[in-house]
Amino acid sequence: KKNVEIRFRVDGDCAIYQTVPFSYRAAMISRIKIMSNLDITVKRLPQDGKIKFRRSSGEELELRVATIPTQGGVEDVVMRLLAKGETMPLEEMGLTKHNYSELIKIINMPYGMILVVGPTGSGKTTTLHAALHHINKPDRKIWTAEDPVEITQYGLRQVQVQPKIGFDFAAAMRSFLRADPDIIMVGEMRDYETAKTGVEASLTGHLVFSTLHTNSAPETIVRLLDMGIDPLNFADALLGILAQRLVRTLCKKCKEQYHPDKEEYDEIVQSYGAEEFAKLNIPYNNSFKLYRSKGCDACDKTGYKGRMGIHELVVATNEIKRHVQKHETVEVMRNTAMSEGMTTLLQDGILKSLQGLTDFKQVRRVCIK
Repeated sequence: KKNVEIRFRVDGDCAIYQTVPFSYRAAMISRIKIMSNLDITVKRLPQDGKIKFRRSSGEELELRVATIPTQGGVEDVVMRLLAKGETMPLEEMGLTKHNYSELIKIINMPYGMILVVGPTGSGKTTTLHAALHHINKPDRKIWTAEDPVEITQYGLRQVQVQPKIGFDFAAAMRSFLRADPDIIMVGEMRDYETAKTGVEASLTGHLVFSTLHTNSAPETIVRLLDMGIDPLNFADALLGILAQRLVRTLCKKCKEQYHPDKEEYDEIVQSYGAEEFAKLNIPYNNSFKLYRSKGCDACDKTGYKGRMGIHELVVATNEIKRHVQKHETVEVMRNTAMSEGMTTLLQDGILKSLQGLTDFKQVRRVCIK
């Protein structure tokens, strides 16, 4: 019977926004359910709905609402804000020069498959739309299947899938192939059918973009092969895989420079890989500096403001394609990709912490290894 906490998730972290008396709980949940067209009498089953409203500025907003019953008959309500976001330019994604130039090369290919991978909330949709925006020209017809449509772009034919009525990603892609597409973007390759249709579409002269929930770029290849995708077809279709995470960036107004101890330096070297770090030629001496969070009014005393991407890009070279055909292990794929110039997610994050954009603590939070 404690007070009800209303929390906002900002830049990936939850923070308490307001606390209201427990006696208001039932009325608040019922009101949200009515606004979402949900059944207020159903309290033992999860429900999904949406609230649409217009701000005084004229901007239309949509809230995705999910209610879930918890222990003691108390329902939890989650509302996700779906603002009609603007497309972020690809050059503002935080890609390194090498990754940016390689990505530009593959998205300008006439056909093939490009995947953006990472956990939920890692910015995959934003990156896909940035890539589509870069190649969105009047001479190209682009179809997208999404769930939901979060970012709208002029010039794209955007479709929201409806799995409840049988219109899933695979069905959407099959219908797109009859609609004269040059480029197809599918929100997620959740199953064998969608992945198989995507590979077939890319082999018949279409550029296919999609996402997957995997931890790294090399792991994605093995995951799709384990799904049952034909290795020869997949090797022919694949252009590249971009793995991505979002890290909190240090507040520019209050971040402070410091000289770390040898132990912290050694931890960074070990995490990056001693052999690879030696190539950077960054010795430990008095001029070696890192940045850390402090906290000020501009960042609400957190020390962080905004987020940026860290990336891992595997380009489907001839050697990688041979590994795909042989269904090699993740380790073999990773070693080959690194020998060809790939930086891992952890390495990219460390490079950005050395530049003072984020700190090593934030990088460790989002990178498993």
